[in-house]
Amino acid sequence: MRTTSILTLHQKWPGLAQGLEITRERTVKGQTTVEVEYAMTSLRPEEADAKRLAGLVREHWGIENCLHYVRDVTLGEDACRVRKGSAPQVLAAVRNAVVHLLAGVSAPSRAAAIRRLNAHPEEALALLDLPQPQ
Repeated sequence: MRTTSILTLHQKWPGLAQGLEITRERTVKGQTTVEVEYAMTSLRPEEADAKRLAGLVREHWGIENCLHYVRDVTLGEDACRVRKGSAPQVLAAVRNAVVHLLAGVSAPSRAAAIRRLNAHPEEALALLDLPQPQ
């Protein structure tokens, strides 16, 4: 990561303090790719040096990979065709609740937790604090 506080357009973005250049190198199945990303922040150099900014970027991607991936892929949000009225917001709230509930299931992934609850519906009822059927 490289940072700079010498910015030419800071007057267009009040509060802009630093620009970032993030270079990522990734090797998958023997093939290496390099990606360069640019960003800006309101954090001044004395508040966040390159090391701290790199940590914040990693945190962001941790959230993206842990939450949004689960919502988008595991829970099928990207494939959902619901677009009208309040239904999209309701479904998003339900997905958020499911992600939260799945965190309490002992499983290696959210997808595995869903499979486990499908196989053991009594655990799903207990998770929701609902009575077991007789």
